[in-house]
Amino acid sequence: MKIKYWLLVTYLLVMLIPLGALYGLYVSINAYYQDKNVEEYFKTWSQVTELKELLDDPTLYSSRQGFSEIEALTSNQLMITLYSPNGKVYYSSNPLGSYSNFEAKSTLYKNLYELKQNYETFVYKEPVYEDTAIKGVYKITLARTEWTEEINSKTALVVGSLIVILLLLYGAVVYFLNRRLNRPAKQLIEQMRLFAKGESTTILAIRKDELGELMASFQMMQQEIVATRDKLDSEQRQKEFMIASLSHDLKTPLTSIQAYSESLLAGKLSEQDQQEYLQIIYGKSDYMKQLLDDLMMFTLLQSKSYEMELVEVDGAEFFEMLLGDYEQISVDMGFNATTSIQLQNDYLVNPKQLMRVVDNLVSNAWTYTNPGGTISIAVFEREHIPQKWEPLNNYFTNKGLYLVIENSGATLSKEQCQKMFEPLHQLDESRSNIGQRGAGLGLSISKQIIEKHNGEIQAISHKNQTAIILWLPTKEPEL
Repeated sequence: MKIKYWLLVTYLLVMLIPLGALYGLYVSINAYYQDKNVEEYFKTWSQVTELKELLDDPTLYSSRQGFSEIEALTSNQLMITLYSPNGKVYYSSNPLGSYSNFEAKSTLYKNLYELKQNYETFVYKEPVYEDTAIKGVYKITLARTEWTEEINSKTALVVGSLIVILLLLYGAVVYFLNRRLNRPAKQLIEQMRLFAKGESTTILAIRKDELGELMASFQMMQQEIVATRDKLDSEQRQKEFMIASLSHDLKTPLTSIQAYSESLLAGKLSEQDQQEYLQIIYGKSDYMKQLLDDLMMFTLLQSKSYEMELVEVDGAEFFEMLLGDYEQISVDMGFNATTSIQLQNDYLVNPKQLMRVVDNLVSNAWTYTNPGGTISIAVFEREHIPQKWEPLNNYFTNKGLYLVIENSGATLSKEQCQKMFEPLHQLDESRSNIGQRGAGLGLSISKQIIEKHNGEIQAISHKNQTAIILWLPTKEPEL
């Protein structure tokens, strides 16, 4: 149960229990009243009737009269008061309290001949006549001792029970508040303190209340912070490795450039050697320029604020232009190459960056294909999958275009295919010769460029064939 509902129930109980006790007291008193009312009334009336015979004597109503006979009848349960016609008190036996010597006529002559029932007493008043004139008034007051004792007993029982119940309820509230609110809150605070200090924390038991939701939110936040921290650590290590790797890749050609430059400056080389050295220096410089260009592009794509500008192109026309030269170049390099294009829709692309992607992918295929191997390039839409690629039909499920670049070579593991697009990852670390490998950023840059196009890229490998599959979404029609 949620804490707010539990507190509401507790609040209602604290309110309703006293009301229930009061209602029970009322019902109990009323039931007792119904049982005793008639019996008590007639018993009291019988006592009043016996007293009337004595009090109806007109000679009693004189201030000089003796009242010893009346005093013999009075007790702490019975009080008799005699009045003159104008309200003067001739006699009063008052064990319950003192009265004044006079009583107003409006009060004295009110409710005559009625046995008036009050909470603690029965009161009866009647005038006494002598020769048709009022000689005096007597008032009989009978205490309702049994009644009041019973009511007081019931009241004490109810009040005592109410106090016990409230104390038990209060204790239960304190116990459950400590168990459901205070203790879990302290545990959560302790876990927060440990997490803030970087110490290990325990998994909190998830509860189905507000604190449970708070604990779940804290654990989710904790997982997100840990994941973000791990990601930042990984990125930091990646940056440090990238700096170290690029520093090495730049230092090697710089050392070569410096050595060849010193030889040229010495002036002892033949013209043929000078041209050869200049060609080497140019190649090393171009390689360094490529490294720096890749690094700048990689850094730019890492920025979340960078938005790539896309333009609408005719798919068939654009990719015909983009892929037109690769087949012939591949043949000239000694590969068996094929290119096919089957597109009908328009697409949003950044031509310059997409050219970089295709160039990276094809260059990668050239690098890892042995002479005489095959390189196949195809671009098509899901509705028109070429027969050659139908065995890979499970990879072509989204609406849009697919660009597939496949080359023959060693079969790569699934893990290698996944790591292929990580920065600085290279499949063949032995190819350390400058010019035989780049900085290892090409495929990572390609992946980020495709993601900026809202597309996807993946690698698959089977039976000595490795394929890079690139997907771009179709341009959405304007409403």
